[in-house]
Amino acid sequence: MSNLECRFFRMGENRIMSDDPEIEKIMQRKLNEMLKQQYQPKAETGIIDLDETNFDQITSSENPTLVDFWAEWCGPCKSMHPVFESLSKKYPNVNFARVNVDNNQNISMRFAVQSIPTFIMFKSGHIVDKMMGAVGAPGIHMICKKHSS
Repeated sequence: MSNLECRFFRMGENRIMSDDPEIEKIMQRKLNEMLKQQYQPKAETGIIDLDETNFDQITSSENPTLVDFWAEWCGPCKSMHPVFESLSKKYPNVNFARVNVDNNQNISMRFAVQSIPTFIMFKSGHIVDKMMGAVGAPGIHMICKKHSS
């Protein structure tokens, strides 16, 4: 629970404190919305979250699949995510997917991912290209253009 949330909770209750009952209702509703969003998985349209159950199936596609190996705590990964999401809309023939390395260590080890972000392009289950670091839009654009034709 964040400091902001703690300041609004009464000791031992899941209620927000306010002298005005109407403001208290509004604040409680907003807090509940924020908490609900916080615990929902972030599934952006067009980007597939990969794990042990779907990794091989998705990367075995004849269409190229660009996989972003990332972690929640990684600053460069966070800066690359909007770029990755934006370019996923510009390349409909490329599958865009991501692997959280903390939650999927076996996949990371299998492909020798030692630094993040790492971007690996798969085609028919085989690695066809690989880039490491915050390569920006030019890097993602280059790898997609190279393998989407």
